[in-house]
Amino acid sequence: MYLENKTVFLAGATGLVGSSIIDNILKGFPTTRIRAAYCHTDPFITHDRIEYVCGDLRLKEDCQRLIKGCDCAILAAANTAGSGALNSRPWHQVNDNLIMNAQMLEAFHAEGVKRVVFIGSATLYQEFEGAIKEAELDLNLDPPRSYLGIGWVMRYLERLCRFWHTQVGMEFALVRASNIFGPFAKFNPATSNFIPAIIRKAVDKMDPFEVWGSADVIRDVIFADDFGRAIVMLMDNDNIKFDTFNVGSGVRTTVGEVVEWALKYAGHEPSKIAYNTDKPTTAKFRALDCSKINAELGWRPQHTIEYGIKQTAEWWLNNKRWWKK
Repeated sequence: MYLENKTVFLAGATGLVGSSIIDNILKGFPTTRIRAAYCHTDPFITHDRIEYVCGDLRLKEDCQRLIKGCDCAILAAANTAGSGALNSRPWHQVNDNLIMNAQMLEAFHAEGVKRVVFIGSATLYQEFEGAIKEAELDLNLDPPRSYLGIGWVMRYLERLCRFWHTQVGMEFALVRASNIFGPFAKFNPATSNFIPAIIRKAVDKMDPFEVWGSADVIRDVIFADDFGRAIVMLMDNDNIKFDTFNVGSGVRTTVGEVVEWALKYAGHEPSKIAYNTDKPTTAKFRALDCSKINAELGWRPQHTIEYGIKQTAEWWLNNKRWWKK
């Protein structure tokens, strides 16, 4: 196993994805240490094999300082937002995501880091029908309008990873992530994605219960624990020298189903559910074909979407007083 006796650099350690990656490394690899980088959210997982380091990944000197002594790296830091911010400020996610990942890749080379898992996004895909495979990305077609900026950033960063691979032999597993949800997500209404936004409204007993968009919008969503396990498996498999993987549940989940489960596990029965199609939304359909990672690594989600929403709703109910993200 590659990860044995290694020190892993983890960018975005105090986020939704980062916390799940930490949990999966600690459970599965007793000799692996984690250099856990954070910026805005203070650490909340303590362990003698975690070293937390604070820095701004947009600054070259911070990137060089944070990575020293690490063998491999997972890039899980991202500036993310929900449909409201994507529609009102479509440029919001562009510069930060581009700059911090480009700076980190150069720092990895300077420090001699061999292997990197880059967590990108399925927002880079063009509009499509059915479940899309990795090889079906068409760079001649733009991403959907709501994802245009961040979609092209993700496309460019994948090409930048290829540049470092071809020039210096750095190994990469590129991940095109579906919509990830779970404990430690962003629940702030200004920045949250649709699942934590719906769960927050359900726990707050909103009535009438307002939902942005329509009930039949389809997404591929994945519980954070399943996603984190996939990332750790990709890092641990050093047969991967440069390859791309969709990572999602492979299940088509509607907004209506998310609403039903959120209300169920929040114990809320509103007098009316109002789907507001005048509010900002993103693409109406997105589904991923995840057969490649299933076949090559034997990875499959262990949790249903309903179970994940149950766990997330219960976590938010018990932790909303201190979680400020």
